[in-house]
Amino acid sequence: MASSRRWLADYSWEFVTAQNALLCQAKNALHKPTSDGHDVTKRLWESRQREVLRLDEAVDLCRRCHRLAPFCFYNGNTFAAIIRDVILSLELPADQAYVVRSLAGHIVAGVATAEEEKAFREFCESFGSSDS
Repeated sequence: MASSRRWLADYSWEFVTAQNALLCQAKNALHKPTSDGHDVTKRLWESRQREVLRLDEAVDLCRRCHRLAPFCFYNGNTFAAIIRDVILSLELPADQAYVVRSLAGHIVAGVATAEEEKAFREFCESFGSSDS
């Protein structure tokens, strides 16, 4: 069984917003909430981000929030950066951490292949069994 934790508890909506602002500033892009996606994404994030989740569920929450497009630009980058930070906290060997971050980032961005998603699920299951 995959390890369940409060993976996203340290990432308040204010943090999410600040992360997007930094990404936009670095690329001289407009940082602004969208009229369609911002409020619904904020409610979703705030309702789930402190929950005990499996790692793959935390990745899926980031993917769903990216898809809802709460900001004008860099939604995928915003939520991928958060999940990459979560994965850094696992203190995995460097080569494994690189692969896991890459897989999670692809899932959040919505560009993961079925094979990548399967590999990530398998990692989550094996991580949970050795972490218990």
